[in-house]
Amino acid sequence: MSSTEPHTTSMIDDAAATTPWPRALDALDRADTYWLSTARPDGRPHVVPILAVVLEGTLHFSVWPGSRAGRNLATDPRCVVAVNAEGIDLAVEGLAGIVRDDATLRLVAERYLSEYGWEVEVRDGTFHAEGAPTAGPGPFDVHALVPTVAFGYGSAEGAPYDPTRWRFQP
Repeated sequence: MSSTEPHTTSMIDDAAATTPWPRALDALDRADTYWLSTARPDGRPHVVPILAVVLEGTLHFSVWPGSRAGRNLATDPRCVVAVNAEGIDLAVEGLAGIVRDDATLRLVAERYLSEYGWEVEVRDGTFHAEGAPTAGPGPFDVHALVPTVAFGYGSAEGAPYDPTRWRFQP
């Protein structure tokens, strides 16, 4: 995501408490299901569940380039990843860029194995592995989400998260 602290504001009023980004990022890392929203060439939305992990403060996810999401991101990298994670609903808007660095890909692959039990081989800047029937045949591109804005809302009674907007500098 971003190594610099984002500009944080309350979505209630200027004097209300906010949730620190590191706390929200930690919840994002522990989410069970991630939803990726992209735009089709005609502007219609496309939403699909994805596997994702946070590595060194950056959200990484994989998609098959031939999938609708992969084709959408190839023409328009703007996207949203949304989760419900441990008492907070998060939506992170930003730009998805393909990661080709083998060292980073190996670290993401290790997290995928530990989080999802999905063993992948890093080769030629992509993930090579058996995919789920709906994920495509591979190889899979790994994307890193560079956020522009994120929104967080406490989603459970007594959840320790205040309604917050985080704006990131480009």
